[in-house]
Amino acid sequence: MAIITRFCILIIPVTLGLFLLCQTSWAAKAYITDSFRISLRRGPSIENKILRFVPSGLPVEIYESQDGWSRVRLLEGEQGILEGWALSRYLINRMPWEDQARSLRDENARLKEKLARIDQEWEEKVSREHGQGKQLKTEYEIARKNAQRLAEENEVLKSSKRNKWFATGALVLLSGWVIGLMAGKNQRKRNLSY
Repeated sequence: MAIITRFCILIIPVTLGLFLLCQTSWAAKAYITDSFRISLRRGPSIENKILRFVPSGLPVEIYESQDGWSRVRLLEGEQGILEGWALSRYLINRMPWEDQARSLRDENARLKEKLARIDQEWEEKVSREHGQGKQLKTEYEIARKNAQRLAEENEVLKSSKRNKWFATGALVLLSGWVIGLMAGKNQRKRNLSY
């Protein structure tokens, strides 16, 4: 009987422990945010009066630190310049994640707008240049046809000039031959008359 009670005393806690360990895996996943408000106090302790609750992300200047507290001055605020004491553990050297995310979202939106504007300008430019390309192609075709027509006219003129010189040469030759025949006939007549 003592063995059974020892066995039960040992088995029951082990079984219960295993059951509880398994149960923690059913928990939902969550994240802790760094967005909260801290108290700005008149002095470096929780007994001092709260001057104001300061939201996360508000910039401050640190003048001194002692015993886990820092004397700070708010850099932004609707109440003008305000100085007080805040717990040092709540002061960080970086901008809070929420503010960084907001800043990055804003920058992302600006960049998307800029990209859309650049895309639109690019499409307009490509369209304009495409239109100019078509116009240039049309002008090229007209200029090519004109050049071809002028080349044909030039060949005709060259041929005409050659023909003119050939005809002139033939006419000179024929005139010389006719003059030579006439002169020869007159020479024979004179030779015959002697």
